[in-house]
Amino acid sequence: MGKNVDIRQLREFQKKLERMQKDNNEFLEACAKELAARLLAKVIKRTPVGDYSDTYDLEDDGENKFLVMSDKQGGTLRKGWSTSEITKVGDTYQVEVFNDTKYASYVEYGHRQKPGRYVSAIGKRLKKGWVEGRFMLTISEQELQRDAPRILEKKIEKMLKEGLK
Repeated sequence: MGKNVDIRQLREFQKKLERMQKDNNEFLEACAKELAARLLAKVIKRTPVGDYSDTYDLEDDGENKFLVMSDKQGGTLRKGWSTSEITKVGDTYQVEVFNDTKYASYVEYGHRQKPGRYVSAIGKRLKKGWVEGRFMLTISEQELQRDAPRILEKKIEKMLKEGLK
């Protein structure tokens, strides 16, 4: 009644699983990096760029003052996006996407302003009492949360296929 069972393949499979377990932290960190990179790409694309093509600067040559077309260019807010290093807190990997530009929160969430006030930085008078936020980070986060399960599922599937070869 005794039968011989060859368990070599089972032991080989066990070794592969153990190897994959050792690589688990690297894999999870790579997942966090990819999600952060995707969020960064989305938020940068969604961030508005200032248009100063119709603004003027007051020039002074010592004798006369005159208006000249501004040579200002937008893009400071868009260039301000960055990510922190990935940190592990307990069982969670964390990475921050942030913008250190001092007016970033005003563009994100909106702000009050005094209509009629002249702002020399933009060469215009303010027209509205409230400027709506653009929610570039908020909307990008929502999109990523919706897409994350599919993205992570593909990464896990690829890792399993490579690890169990």
